[in-house]
Amino acid sequence: ADGYYEYTMQECVYSTSDYSDMVYLVSNSFNKVVYEQFNSTVGKYVGYTELGVKYAEYFNKDPARLQQMKAQADTVCRHNAQISDSSVRDKT
Repeated sequence: ADGYYEYTMQECVYSTSDYSDMVYLVSNSFNKVVYEQFNSTVGKYVGYTELGVKYAEYFNKDPARLQQMKAQADTVCRHNAQISDSSVRDKT
């Protein structure tokens, strides 16, 4: 189909039961190409295309935004992982 496709994907990635390795990723894509991404482990935005580099530079100049994004690993990821993991463990 003709047109454009832009989307944001948020992921919480972890492999330990204590969530000590929790990583919060936010990837922004255009027509299936990731142009920039925030990684809570890196603590900043990284650009993968010419436009993505410009966005990353802009976002990385805002310390409040970076702090808020880093905090998402705890407030969103860890919180929801505990809820979903406990419901799965209770069923086994």
